[in-house]
Amino acid sequence: MPQKLKRPSGKLPATLLSLTFASLPAAADITKEVEDALNFYHYGSNGAVKMDLNYRWENVDKDANVALARKPANLGGQPLETANANTVRLRLGFLTPVFHDFQGYAEYEGLYAAQADYDRGGTTTNRDRNYAVIADPSRNELNQFWLSYKGIADTLIKVGRQRIKLDDDRFIGNVGWRQMEMTYDSILITHNNQTLFGLTANVGYIDHIQNIFGETHSINAPFLNLNYKINDWGNLIGYGYWLDYRERANYANSSQTYGLRFDGKSPQFFDTVNAIYTAEWSKQSDYGDNPNHYQADRINLMAGASAYNLTVSGAVEQLNGYGAGKAFQTPLGTNHAFQGWADLFLTTPANGIRDVFATASYKAMNDSLIITGVYHDFKDDTGKIEYGKEWDFQAVKKFGKHYSLLAKYANFNSDSPAFPDTQVIWMQGNVSF
Repeated sequence: MPQKLKRPSGKLPATLLSLTFASLPAAADITKEVEDALNFYHYGSNGAVKMDLNYRWENVDKDANVALARKPANLGGQPLETANANTVRLRLGFLTPVFHDFQGYAEYEGLYAAQADYDRGGTTTNRDRNYAVIADPSRNELNQFWLSYKGIADTLIKVGRQRIKLDDDRFIGNVGWRQMEMTYDSILITHNNQTLFGLTANVGYIDHIQNIFGETHSINAPFLNLNYKINDWGNLIGYGYWLDYRERANYANSSQTYGLRFDGKSPQFFDTVNAIYTAEWSKQSDYGDNPNHYQADRINLMAGASAYNLTVSGAVEQLNGYGAGKAFQTPLGTNHAFQGWADLFLTTPANGIRDVFATASYKAMNDSLIITGVYHDFKDDTGKIEYGKEWDFQAVKKFGKHYSLLAKYANFNSDSPAFPDTQVIWMQGNVSF
């Protein structure tokens, strides 16, 4: 008679588990050796090799029954197919040692698409319009190339192609969520004033934009950002951004924007609770060669509390609009971080937008696991026209300083024929040194 299979005694799983934990110190040692080597630890230099490897699977499914989710009529008017992208991005850079207060950095960025069933977006002709857009084109580029000088007291001057991130990236950011980021050919002067305690000034000028599609846009864009720390209560920020595009195709994006922002976290009360808050107002109007004459306001308000690793908040962001070409826009912002991760409102609609949303975020496992949920209710700037609602969820698990995993989900639903129901799923792994 055939013998009965024996149930595992439990020793094998226990043995494997013990081997796994025993291997963790060895893995940590290898990581430390790699870190030291990339930072030239053995050569006594403060130069470094920088490396960031990011794998992502992204799935975008748009409702085939909505007009905007269909292919153009000249392509048969058939529904868009669900987009799938399996992509790997590598950034590899070299940071020189400091020499007489000068330091330089050069960085390569390249994206390989193992699965490219998606429309890459942008203005190029190399697009597959059968699919929904995933804005991650396969390409290689010089992502950063800059020289810095810190020989002036409390001041850093950086010239060349560089990453710029101001405040919450709403007006000038690197669009860091996309695989290929946006960088700027620019000069940036950062001054931390020691006489007037708490004041940081960022003054700069942007000459060219290297966007996420690998396209280079010419611009005259001086900017000013003043940040003053008010004790332990928060930061008061004033800013001005003057965007004057030189190319006719981008004239409509030329604008001047001024604003005030206060945000921060209160000192702790009831031993465990901190209040968090933001209040911001911005005013924008046409500038340079923009053919559309307009003025539009933006209001951004948030209040919440954090305690026991849990943070909850309620907020409203409103960008006003007065018709086509006359809505408040943020063409250099990291707009994926605002108004829903499904990216339906990267460009403000002609009637403006009012986004009322609630956020909850929880940190676990010594802050190495962060779970976030967001609910959005979108209307026009009067609150009378319904755009849709969206649920967003994200979990990020960090393994030390150099490794992380991410799962992310966005679900937008609408009864409006102008905005397609959209579901997006992301899975991601990252190694960064």
